[in-house]
Amino acid sequence: MSEVTRRGFIGGAAATGGGAVAAGLLPADPARGGTDAAPPLGPVIVGPDDPRYADLAVRRTNQRFRPEPEYFHLAGSTEQVVKAVGDAVRAGKRVTVRSGGHCYENFVGDGAQVVIDLCEMSEVYFDERRGAFAIEAGATLMQAYRKLYLGWGVTIPGGQCGGVAAGGHIAGGGYGPLSRRDGLTVDYLHAVEVVVVDRSGRARAVVATRNPKDPNHDLWWAHTGGGGGNFGVVTRYWMRDPAARGDDPRTLLPRPPATVLSGVASWSWAGMTRRSFRRLLRNHGEWHARNSVPGTPYASLWGSLLIPGRQPGEDPGGMIMPTQIDADVPDAEKLLRDHFAAIADGVTPEAQIWPLVRQPWFEAVRALSLGAESESGHYKGKSAYLRRPFTDAQADVAFDHLHKPGEASSGMLWLLSYGGRVNTVDPAATATVERQSILKVLHLATWDPAKDGDVHLEWVRRFHKRTFESTGGVPVPGGGLGGAYINYPDIDHADPAWNTSGVPWSTLYYGANYARLQRVKARWDPRDVFRHALAIRPA
Repeated sequence: MSEVTRRGFIGGAAATGGGAVAAGLLPADPARGGTDAAPPLGPVIVGPDDPRYADLAVRRTNQRFRPEPEYFHLAGSTEQVVKAVGDAVRAGKRVTVRSGGHCYENFVGDGAQVVIDLCEMSEVYFDERRGAFAIEAGATLMQAYRKLYLGWGVTIPGGQCGGVAAGGHIAGGGYGPLSRRDGLTVDYLHAVEVVVVDRSGRARAVVATRNPKDPNHDLWWAHTGGGGGNFGVVTRYWMRDPAARGDDPRTLLPRPPATVLSGVASWSWAGMTRRSFRRLLRNHGEWHARNSVPGTPYASLWGSLLIPGRQPGEDPGGMIMPTQIDADVPDAEKLLRDHFAAIADGVTPEAQIWPLVRQPWFEAVRALSLGAESESGHYKGKSAYLRRPFTDAQADVAFDHLHKPGEASSGMLWLLSYGGRVNTVDPAATATVERQSILKVLHLATWDPAKDGDVHLEWVRRFHKRTFESTGGVPVPGGGLGGAYINYPDIDHADPAWNTSGVPWSTLYYGANYARLQRVKARWDPRDVFRHALAIRPA
């Protein structure tokens, strides 16, 4: 399977309760190692004349955008973030924040005079005082998975991209291979520490918790899907299953499968007709519609159907569907093979089913992870939630955009498994409003920086607009659609040239929860310090 893992495939595509606290956790915090704990890094301030500036400018995955602030501020503690934000506000400078550098749009660099970089705030530990696991905002998902699993045998249901950092991922409602079984990351958010700025311009650190009696509870709620860069600078999260009891860390978060069974089905473009392509997408969508209820034997199955543009030349290329399931589920191998058979039923050419692979869970996480080195390049992504399968007309749009070799060869349609336990949560309980969908969709274009990016941008924009032509070119919530995912932000959704639906971008991403998010914004960021092209607007 190593030749056709998701990492390898995408890599190739990318190449072409508490109140306010004074200053966060102190270095002497016993959860961090007591008085003998090593002092934090920094503060480190790097300007254009410093040779480190160029390295920090390229520390992002979407190479379309290059942040060039007056200086980068690398912070090693919450105290340092408070000071960095306070200094920038007093100086009247535009400040943005970066954790992993995975934003699809230019939210970090656009107009920023100061970029606060949290990459060195990457600790993961069990906080006995709060009875929850602390994950600092700069910790990558792979760092969190490794520490949680090797230390306590637990995990969070986060994404498959190991280089993504917790800072933006969790705040935006991050999901991944365990979400159909266990829900979203935000469903386990116990508390969050945020550096905010009050109306007078004073920066301070606040801890907001799940407890409804917490006076800061609304700030906690806003970070359960409200997206990053909206309310302040997240410095750490505390994670705990709200249904857990007791204080044994080994019982306070989900335990991952002991072993994972994974496999890949693939189809060639050669011989793939429009009718057969319709059948493939219909089979895939209808399978998820049938098997996305909680308690299904397929709850732990997760996969992604990647359909790249047809390559020019003799090699027609093809589409792949890497899929995994808990290997200890009864009849796991049969379930996985039956899944492949259901998707391939009636589709020509015949599917190639690669040999199944059984691995320990963390080894599977590492093998199937998409690393940062495989994501870098120039790209544009556009997302949607599907509550029902694509229609034949929508499948025809995809066929037209992907089947003919040429400009489409660097683009793709990506369908990712969703639903299950995700959809058991009330839409108002968290800021993640969409709790009805069975699939996530990503229209993606990637290109060589030396090539003309306008051609590829136009291609993916037309692809997305035509797919949702009946709803004004965007996935307006209602019927078979559930809006868009804020962790895959797309500024075109706010552009009337591409969104002709008359429905504002905020409805696409936040639905009925937007008004409450605006109230939270007005309370916690009354000066609108933290903003970007798709930022929550104050009420």
